[in-house]
Amino acid sequence: MPASLVVWILTALVIVGVLTQRWWEPRLEARGVPVRRWPWHWWLVGYPETTARIFLTWRRLAHLNGLAVSLTPDRRVIGRNLVVQGTALRPKPPRLSWPVPTKTGLTLRVHLHPGQTPGPYYAAARAMEHAWRVHNVRVTSPRRGQVIVQVTAMDPLKGEVPEARSPAHELLAADVGRVEDGDPWLIDLRRIPHWLITGATQSGKSSLLASLVLALAPQPVALVGVDCKGGMELGLFGGRLSALAVDRTQAVGLLSGVVDEIQARMGVCRALGKRSVWELPEDARPVPLVVIVDELAELYLTDGSRESRDEAEQCGTLLLRIAQLGAALGVHLVIAGQRVGSDIGPRVTALRAQLGGRIAHRAHDEASAEMTLGDINPDAVVTAQQITEDEQGVAVVAMGGRWMRARSRLVTTAGAAEIARTDPPVNPFLTQPDPVAFEKKGVAA
Repeated sequence: MPASLVVWILTALVIVGVLTQRWWEPRLEARGVPVRRWPWHWWLVGYPETTARIFLTWRRLAHLNGLAVSLTPDRRVIGRNLVVQGTALRPKPPRLSWPVPTKTGLTLRVHLHPGQTPGPYYAAARAMEHAWRVHNVRVTSPRRGQVIVQVTAMDPLKGEVPEARSPAHELLAADVGRVEDGDPWLIDLRRIPHWLITGATQSGKSSLLASLVLALAPQPVALVGVDCKGGMELGLFGGRLSALAVDRTQAVGLLSGVVDEIQARMGVCRALGKRSVWELPEDARPVPLVVIVDELAELYLTDGSRESRDEAEQCGTLLLRIAQLGAALGVHLVIAGQRVGSDIGPRVTALRAQLGGRIAHRAHDEASAEMTLGDINPDAVVTAQQITEDEQGVAVVAMGGRWMRARSRLVTTAGAAEIARTDPPVNPFLTQPDPVAFEKKGVAA
């Protein structure tokens, strides 16, 4: 397609979009008709305008951020022994591909000059955001010699996240919200078996746990909970939980039962010559078990007595054993807390290292975000600190070395009641098939 024709098409789209925005939308709003500016507004106005701004500012942007290079020598030899160094007046910027529109922005490819690395492009992402006036720019380099720039024009996490159109079909995959590129936010316990969720009070941890339970409730998955705040949060899910511990004494009994279950599943796999429960025949495979711990610090708080300290240390040991041994045996761990650091109790640092999935909501201090995301990416820590009090449910999700912003779905009282009416799987435990057995240990079933 000729370049002149492309310019005329973009100009026509911008004119149509501006006229629509200034003439048609006010009349619809005056009549009480709701106007949705996304995504049609993006196609008519946003995409052509952003594309034009990218090409108009690319040369200056590349020059100011060290992305342009000179293809001519940057020194001149005068005489026999004198060399004058200099900087090229017109360095050549890298070549851009045509921006490909997406449902939340656009994607373009940058072809690197020989000798260039993606590092300067990572550092220039914030400059691209300001120059192109977009919400977010993510830079990746999946192939040698190329950089992919993903532009998010508007924040897709604003407002409430709609309900999932269809539940996840894969076992242990939960659709809990939406990520920043507009796609569903899936927590897949098969890929990442253990998760850590942190955040300040009223930041969205409870909503995320409720969304997770709501997504797992229809699946043949056993759920057990540890809520040492008297069961005020996890107790809302009622009979869907196979067991619920509401204080630390009950938590010791419940976690001991889970460790016994892990040992029993080890014996089954060993007897059949398998390395994990997922290699077992479907009729011999035990029910997957998800252990949800709300407010981890409550398990480690002591009153100074020896008995209290022993219980706290025992809880830390049991959680660590579950995290180390449970992944291959269908036992998964989801831990939530305001702060997960070595200052709250023994073995917390070792436990945190076993939790591959990290979710950080709004935090009151940098150290809390650093504990969750610091070993993943320092930029993720900065992004987590920028979450405001008005963005409840917004979090930074880190997994497998990647990170992104996401927002969990709000679960209403009716949704919690629906969870409570769902029956748990029959006999999820090999060692304790009857929930009454947990009551004998002091665990509320």
